[in-house]
Amino acid sequence: MSIKFRLTVLNFIELFIFGTWLISLGGYLGGQLEFTGGQIGKIFMTLGIGSILMPAVIGIIADKYVNAQKLFGILHLIGAGFLIYLAQINNFDTFFWVILGYLLLYMPSLGLANAVSFSLLVDNAYDVVKEFPRIRVWGTIGFVVAMWAVDLMKWTQSPNQFYLAAGFSLLLGIYAFSLPNIPLSKAENKTLSQRLGLDALVLFKTNKMAIFFLFSMLIGIVLQISNAWASEFLRSFSNDYPDSFAVQHSNILISLSQISETVFILAIPFFLKRFGIKTVMLISMIAWFLRFGLFGIGYPEGIGLGFLILSMIVYGLAFDFFHISGALFVETETDNTYRSSAQGLFVLLTNGGGALIGGYTSGLIVDYFTKDGYRDWTSIWFVFAFYAIVLAIIFALIFKHKHKPGKIHVLKH
Repeated sequence: MSIKFRLTVLNFIELFIFGTWLISLGGYLGGQLEFTGGQIGKIFMTLGIGSILMPAVIGIIADKYVNAQKLFGILHLIGAGFLIYLAQINNFDTFFWVILGYLLLYMPSLGLANAVSFSLLVDNAYDVVKEFPRIRVWGTIGFVVAMWAVDLMKWTQSPNQFYLAAGFSLLLGIYAFSLPNIPLSKAENKTLSQRLGLDALVLFKTNKMAIFFLFSMLIGIVLQISNAWASEFLRSFSNDYPDSFAVQHSNILISLSQISETVFILAIPFFLKRFGIKTVMLISMIAWFLRFGLFGIGYPEGIGLGFLILSMIVYGLAFDFFHISGALFVETETDNTYRSSAQGLFVLLTNGGGALIGGYTSGLIVDYFTKDGYRDWTSIWFVFAFYAIVLAIIFALIFKHKHKPGKIHVLKH
C-alpha cells in the first residue's frame, strides 16, 4: 500500500471516531440520560478543556520522547477504554469526568494526525501542500459516514455509539503502530509557552490584532453552540412529528452541514481575493446569524423543513469562512518571529476559550428558556442569532483592515 493510501485510512478513521458521537451527543444527553441544559453545556465544555493544554503537551512529548505515530496509537488505545466506560454511565458527575479524560487524549490526537501525515509525506518526497488536502478531505468523509452509520442503525439515543467509537479507536491504535517510524526531532524544540501561542500575546499591542483575537474567541463560542444543541433541538420534535425525517434521521439531516463545508471551502480563494478578509469574516458572522435564525423558525415538515435544510447549508459558509480566513489573516499579518505562535493562539482562543464559554453560557440560556421540561427553542435560537448579528455589527464598526489582494495572492504555501 502507498503511504498516501495509508494516511488516507488514518485520517478517515480519526474523524470517523469523532463523528460517531459528537453531533448526536447533545440529543443523547438530553433524551436518554435526561441531563439539564446546564449539565449538557458543561459536558461540551470538556472539548475546550481538552483543546487548551493537551495538544501542546502531547506535541512536546512527540518531539522529544515518543515517536509521533506510536504516541498517536497509544492515545487511541487508552481512549478506547474511556469510550467503553462512557457507554455504561448514566449520572452526570461520572460522565463529565470520564469524557473529560477521553478528550484530554482525543483532542491532541487531531493535531498529531496532521503531524504524522506531514512527516510521512515529506519523508516520501510528496508535495505536502498538494497532497495533504486530498488526504484530509477523507477525514470529513469519515465524519459524515460515521454520522450516517449511527443514524441508520438508530443509535443516536443509544450508548452503542460509544462502543462503535471504541472499536474504531482500538483499530486505529493498533494500525498506527504499523506506520513507518517518525524520528524524534533533533531541532530546537518549542517551549510549552510557544506551543500555546502565549509569546504571540505581544501582538495584542497592535489594535487590529487585539480586536481580531478577541473576536476569534467570541466567534468560537457559536461553533460550540451549534455542536451542542442541534441534535437535542431536532429530538424535541419527537412528540409532534414522530415519523418525520428530521426526527427519524436527525444525524443525516445535520450531516448536510459537514457536506456543505467541502463545497464552500472551494469558494474561499475567490472571496478572499475579491473582497478581503474583513468582508469574508463578516459573511461568516452573518451566516451564523442565519444558521440560528433558520433553526428558530424551522420545523420538520413543509417550508419548516426547508428552513432546517437551509440552516444546515449555511453552516458550511459560517464555519469555513471564519476558520480558514482567520488562519490566513494570521499568516499574512504576522512576521516569521511570531507566525507559528500566533496560529497556535488563534486555535487556542477559538477551540479552547470559545468552546469553554460557549458550552457553559449556552447551557444557562437553554435552562432559562426551559419550563416544566418544555424548551422554548424559538427563543433560544433567536438569542443565539441575536448574539451573532451583534458580533457582526460591532466587528464591522471597530475592525479596521485595508484589503490588499496581492498579499492574499502570493500566499500559496
